[in-house]
Amino acid sequence: MKPVGPVGLGTEEGPAFSSPLSAGRGVGWVPPLVLLIGIAVLDWNTTGEFRIISWIVLVPGIAAALCRVAGTVVFAVLSLGTYVFVDGAWPHQYQTGLPDFILVALGGVLAVLACVVRLRGERRMLHMRDVVETTRRTVLRPLPPGWGGLDHAAVYLAADAVARVGGDFYDIQPGPHGTRVLIGDVQGKGLAAVEAAAALLGTFREAGYHEPALASVAERLEVRMMRHIRYRAAVGRDDGDRFATAVLIGFPEERRAAADGLGVEVVVEVVNFGHEPSLIVSPEGVRSLPPGDGLPLGLSELTSGAGGLPSVVRVPLGAAETLLLVTDGVTEARDADGTFFPLRERVADAVAQDPRTADPGRLVAFVRDGTLRHSGGRLADDTTVFAVRAADGPAEGAADPGSGKSRA
Repeated sequence: MKPVGPVGLGTEEGPAFSSPLSAGRGVGWVPPLVLLIGIAVLDWNTTGEFRIISWIVLVPGIAAALCRVAGTVVFAVLSLGTYVFVDGAWPHQYQTGLPDFILVALGGVLAVLACVVRLRGERRMLHMRDVVETTRRTVLRPLPPGWGGLDHAAVYLAADAVARVGGDFYDIQPGPHGTRVLIGDVQGKGLAAVEAAAALLGTFREAGYHEPALASVAERLEVRMMRHIRYRAAVGRDDGDRFATAVLIGFPEERRAAADGLGVEVVVEVVNFGHEPSLIVSPEGVRSLPPGDGLPLGLSELTSGAGGLPSVVRVPLGAAETLLLVTDGVTEARDADGTFFPLRERVADAVAQDPRTADPGRLVAFVRDGTLRHSGGRLADDTTVFAVRAADGPAEGAADPGSGKSRA
């Protein structure tokens, strides 16, 4: 996957994260040490009527929030020792005495216990983040450069910056019958949407490789969505009218052959399951893919005919043309006035100013930045921007005709 630069809300690589567990290895010990010294010096230089040495009970509490257990124990002992030394240096009539000694000692013990609880919580949080990251990489697996003979770039912006995974999905699957591309958006949010996306991607990765006809891949996806809905209902987790919009695209096995004398590099096949209109971007301008005539995945039973599946549309694609595929997080992004993001107009203007914007990496970065600026960084839905273009040379990961096996 080509890098498209860092963003503020989870990208393919996600935001940088600094573990709180590493705080004790850095400068986490500085604030409690400064506080300890400050309290001791102030108490030493005040009058007997204004003693503040008992405030030293705050030191192990601050250490508990910033340091590891060993560091908190050290500050608890230092606080108690400093209290005894400073208080003992005063004449008897000005000493705070045993009650404050007990307060400082008890405060140190409680601080150590609090530090133990904090670190356990942080370790659990980090473990959960690992689980989320594994789930995200399973659903949105990293795609190597040139995968399936395509130049490609993608960015995923999660509306929930903590969860970092949602119902948007995309993938490229090379195989003996060409390279298939899929992008989609499961209705709804949460773990149920992630589960549906994972089910569809699993089917796509198998059917996209084995099925010779793109229509068969589309049918397998519809059947899988219906099976998933029935399973959820059978186990008592009925999601209602769960469905998924998607665009399925097939690039032929032979990348460089002209098609039907049209003088183009490739003719792609497109199946649109009620998804957002996709754009074809080139240095010469922007045009739209046919909108498609199909319902979203999971709703075929609402129609009659051949399973209610959308038709396969053949679209000529030039060598310099890039397919721009997005989810509704882009097209439905609103500004402060409630105006939707004008995707096609913005892309057309950008290409007119700089034809290099049609490159997949630049195009994805432009749409990502434009969406974030337009919405003020407040995404109401998961957002995916995916761009692919036929590349020169052999398809990475494609099947070896001589062996019938994949090289990947």
